[in-house]
Parts: sequence; C-alpha cells; structure tokens
Amino acid sequence: MKARVLIAGTAAVLTAAVLALGGAFRSGGAAAAPDRLPAGVAEELQRGFAAGDTEAEIAGIQGELRLRPRDVKALETLGLAYLQRVRETGDASYYPKADGVLHEALAVQPRDLIATAGLGQLALARHQFRRALTLGLRARAISPTTAGVYGVIGDAELELGRYPQAFAAFDRMNALKPSVASYARVSYARELIGDTVGAARAMELASSAAVGEREAYAWTRVQLGLLDLSSGHAAPAAHNMRVALASFDGYPLALDGLAQAEAALGHLRRARALEARAVARVPLPQYVAFLGDVDGALGLRAAAAKQYALIGVIERLLAANGVRNDLDIALFDADHGRNPAQTVELARRGYAERPSIVGDDVLGWALARAGRCNEALPYSNRALRLGTKDALKIFHRGYVAACLGRTAEARTSYRRALAINPHFSILWAPVARKGLSS
Repeated sequence: MKARVLIAGTAAVLTAAVLALGGAFRSGGAAAAPDRLPAGVAEELQRGFAAGDTEAEIAGIQGELRLRPRDVKALETLGLAYLQRVRETGDASYYPKADGVLHEALAVQPRDLIATAGLGQLALARHQFRRALTLGLRARAISPTTAGVYGVIGDAELELGRYPQAFAAFDRMNALKPSVASYARVSYARELIGDTVGAARAMELASSAAVGEREAYAWTRVQLGLLDLSSGHAAPAAHNMRVALASFDGYPLALDGLAQAEAALGHLRRARALEARAVARVPLPQYVAFLGDVDGALGLRAAAAKQYALIGVIERLLAANGVRNDLDIALFDADHGRNPAQTVELARRGYAERPSIVGDDVLGWALARAGRCNEALPYSNRALRLGTKDALKIFHRGYVAACLGRTAEARTSYRRALAINPHFSILWAPVARKGLSS
C-alpha cells in the first residue's frame, strides 16, 4: 500500500525472531535442542507470554530476582519478556531494560545461549545489524545445532545485503528444525527473489505450524495478507487480516494490514478508523505515517499534519533507546518532500548501516527526490538486482528514469508497478497512473 519498507520490514523480522530461537521460547513443543536450554524456560514463557499477561509475568520475575539476583534463568526470561513487551506496547524504553538484564545473565554465565541470542534479537530490533551478526555467530559457536541462532545470523546477513549467506543460514535453520520461524524466513527469502507463489506456500506452512499459538498464528495470517496486498489482491488480503483478528482480537498488526486492504479497495474512511485503532494500541511510526497519508487522501490536511508531527516525537524516543532509524526517517522525509539535502545525508548514513536492497532503494529515492537523478540511478538499479516484485521499488526506478528524461523507460516501469499492484501506495500509485496518461 505505501512506503512502509523499513520499519514494517523490521517489525516483521523482530516478530519472527522473538517467536523463534528455533521456534522457541514461546512454546514448550517448539524448543530446539531442549537439552541445551535451562530447564523450565520454555514452560515459563508459555505460561506467561502466550497467555498475553506479560506485565504480570515481568512483575513475578522481578520478584524472583530480588530474592535471587544471579538467577540466570530468571534474567534470561525477563530479558525476553521485555522484548515481548515492546511488541505489545511499542514502548522502546524496554530495549535498554532487556539489554541490561541479558548482559547480567552473561556476567554470571558468559556462554549462555539464550542471553547471547536474545541480545542478537535486540540488536536486530535496534537496527544494529553488524552487532546482531556478531552475536548470532557467537550463539552458533555455543550451540551449532540450535536452529534459532541461524535465524539471528540470517536476519543480520539479509540486512547487510549478504543474500547468499542469509539464504544459506535460513536453509540450515529449516533443515535443523522446520517451524513457524524457519518457514517465515524461507517465505521472505522467496519474496525477495520474486517468487511470490513460493513465498505464499512457505507462509502457509508457517501458518499451519502456528495453529494453537494465538500471536504466531495471527502473525502468519497477516503476512499472508501482506503478500496478497503486494500482488494487488486486496480482497483476499482483507480476508486474511480478518482471520488474524478473529484469532487475536485487536491485534495491531492485523488492524494496520486491514486498513491497508480497505484503502486499496477504496474504503478510505474504513481504513482510517482501523488505522486509528492500531495507533491507539501501539503507536508505531509506520502506523502513524499511514494514518497521516490516509488523512491526506481524505483532504484532512490538519489531521495529516498532526500525525506527521507525532512521527518526529516517536522517532526521537526510539533514538533515545538505541534504535537507529536513519533509513526509516529518510524514506518518510523523501516521500513527503522534507529537506532534500538533509534527507540524502540521512539516507547515506542509513545505507552504511544497512547496505541491502532496502538501503539501495531508499538512498536512490532520496537522491531522486533531491533532483540528483544521475546519482540515484545506480542505487535504484541495485535495488532491483534480486528480481524482487516490489511495485514501490519499480516505481522508484521509473521516477528516476522520468527525472532523467527517459520517458519510455519510465512508462515501462510505471506500467509494471501498477500491473503488480495497482494500489501500491496512496501517495505514488496516482503519480504512476498520471505518468502513463500524460
């Protein structure tokens, strides 16, 4: 639907990661290499987090730690609970708390698998991908047969643009233990190379593996809906989002996804109401940005401006808690024509941290929006090097061509983007259609 590549992508990675460590710490039946996990961790998480009462779980563990401050199992569990709490609330102040207690666990037991991999997950959430890779490799050295460590490694390699290494890590993860987390990563890998049918099949396997686990199942249905949306199939996407909401009432990710689907179907006021509910539950920047874009499409300029102003506040809070969001901010600012020169510098900094096709796309887009289209062209080309069928990236390539006066080339890209997904962006799909009609 819109330019939600970065933050949304990262949210998906984080959700998969925290559901994971081999399928993981959220269900007793999914634990990889159970002999390597401290006794009771999976069961403890199942009783607390899966029941949706993370706050009470956190309070209970904190009470245990007051009595036994060097209890590694309790420290690990508390660190993972804090990561879960970020997903539930969007409150990034839990990141430093998770960092602190997981490091405390390592101070007691330096080769602790869960604390090491948990810190890797935390680094992914903060967009610290090189650190995440280091921690993932360290976790692999501790336990090379634990599937989930390959998820941390592969996620980091992916964001660093090391695609063969990332795909190899995901294959190893899946070979060790097929699970929600491993199937989801296979799905994303297939999507990246343009195999949308294969991506959907892998995500269906993830969904089947998640039956009986409320959040995991809802998450997989949302991902299936997003795959539908990216292929221009808004009605099936809406169905998947509703299935997710039936499984997990009020699930913000599904509310956001359904809002996108309703907007694609032309129901902007329904989309606005749904996105407002998502923002009220978890005020993530991508939710707020989409709400602002819908307000703009409805002609509610003051409301849109209010949402866009809120994004700046949220981003500052994220930065204060260790989240590196340069690419995210650059993407939003480029979309909305804010300070082009500064946006390019933000994109360059973000690209240095995340030299992936996402980084290529955002830097190319920032340069194009600043009128520096000769510089933008190689980045925009590289963003498509895997064969990804991403309508927004293809549109960006067309925009660069139009800026360079290559009208026929621009029209080809616009036509292809709209054929893949006629509603790929509230902001930019109309520009593509206008480019074809002019």
